[in-house]
Amino acid sequence: MDDLKQYLTDRAAEVDAALDAFLPKARQRPATVHEAMRYSLFAGGKRLRPVLCLAAAEACGGDPDAALPSACAVELMHTYSLVHDDLPCMDDDDLRRGRPTCHKVYGDGMAVLTGDALLTEAFLVLSESSPTRRYPLAAFVAELAITGGSTKLIGGQVMDLEGEGKDLTKAQLVKIHEAKTAALLTTSIRLGAMSANATDGKLESLSTFGHALGLAFQVIDDILDVTQTTEKLGKTAGKDEAVAKATYPAILGLDKARKEAHRLTKKAMSALEPFGRKAHRLRQIAEYLLERDY
Repeated sequence: MDDLKQYLTDRAAEVDAALDAFLPKARQRPATVHEAMRYSLFAGGKRLRPVLCLAAAEACGGDPDAALPSACAVELMHTYSLVHDDLPCMDDDDLRRGRPTCHKVYGDGMAVLTGDALLTEAFLVLSESSPTRRYPLAAFVAELAITGGSTKLIGGQVMDLEGEGKDLTKAQLVKIHEAKTAALLTTSIRLGAMSANATDGKLESLSTFGHALGLAFQVIDDILDVTQTTEKLGKTAGKDEAVAKATYPAILGLDKARKEAHRLTKKAMSALEPFGRKAHRLRQIAEYLLERDY
């Protein structure tokens, strides 16, 4: 996995450089919101979603550089969702990626505005995408807009909030995380494929991969929340249990949750068969994410 770690490091650095170029400078007026945007965005995340976007472009025979606007756009949307999720009126968390959350540093009101600004910036950055023969610019915009809207990302958060303290079934939990975690991760991959002018068949296969990988990622995240320390996670450990939030370990138990993560990862891998060696990096990333539990 050493070569994968170098790949992840190199790709994350490319994304960070592009994000730095796209964003307003910290001192640009009004400086506070621009500073807060950069504080939240450059907090040390692994850039999983943008890296998957670039790797998907590679799997479809495209140039990863053409996927950079899409990669940056999904990271901006992801960071906005974290800033808002951490607010006291939502998940109320004081730590994110090992340091105080945006609202703890800049206040609740500024954190709301920071999230709003990051989300808006996502579409400005996405507008820099180059259309392909199969996918006009409008297709890229619609892809991200649907994912961030009330039927996906926001809808998942609504279901998550309404499910706190309730005995949810596995099917109900899956619905929440299909809308939250899996949707944005899948869109990251789809946008990368679209930047490479992927055929309908390839786009469908990568959508299946992203959906399964996104759910596996969430299962493992839930496991880590009850098995790792706050220092290891970079966010408050045991938070889900403290607020009586439905999780895979709570519903299935740890052993069955681990088996579910393996099952979903195997399903994701199977979807990559049509790509052969071109999907090498996507396979490596899926294996890497599964091993986070060990």
